[in-house]
Amino acid sequence: MPDELIAVYDAGGTEIGSAPRSRVYADGLWHASAGVLVRSIDGQRIYVHRRTDTKAVFAGMHDCLAGGVIDPGETPLEAATRELREELGIDGAPLTDPVAASWDGQWAGRPMRCHLFAYQIRHDGPVRHQPEEIADGWWWTDAELQTSLADPGWPFVPDTRILLPHLLIR
Repeated sequence: MPDELIAVYDAGGTEIGSAPRSRVYADGLWHASAGVLVRSIDGQRIYVHRRTDTKAVFAGMHDCLAGGVIDPGETPLEAATRELREELGIDGAPLTDPVAASWDGQWAGRPMRCHLFAYQIRHDGPVRHQPEEIADGWWWTDAELQTSLADPGWPFVPDTRILLPHLLIR
């Protein structure tokens, strides 16, 4: 499979080009990702999922954002809409205004620098996992998610942790 090109950003959040995903991860280049928190229509539950063990980054970890990296020339909203459709089979739901943050940290002993954009939707319809990306999923209340997040041994993706406090209070 060819190495996918993804958008490369500067530290300020402006797209400046593209590079193969492997180089972005190996060299810790700034890039961007977009994700969507799926909340039940009544607002009482959040859709949580476990990533497959074959993912290149954060394999087997839990997450509550359907999302991924932004392609060259793609906006965060376009990426979030695409990822929601690809990963969970949800299409056509209006997304909220994004919550944004940046993560300048480490993953697997290498620098990981990413501008993060998160949206929300309200949805009670069907969820269809993309089997290459999502191993399992379920609905939890905010309290159930917070309880699991309080356990340092529970594997949860670190970039979503940065955005989650801003999403749970909305």
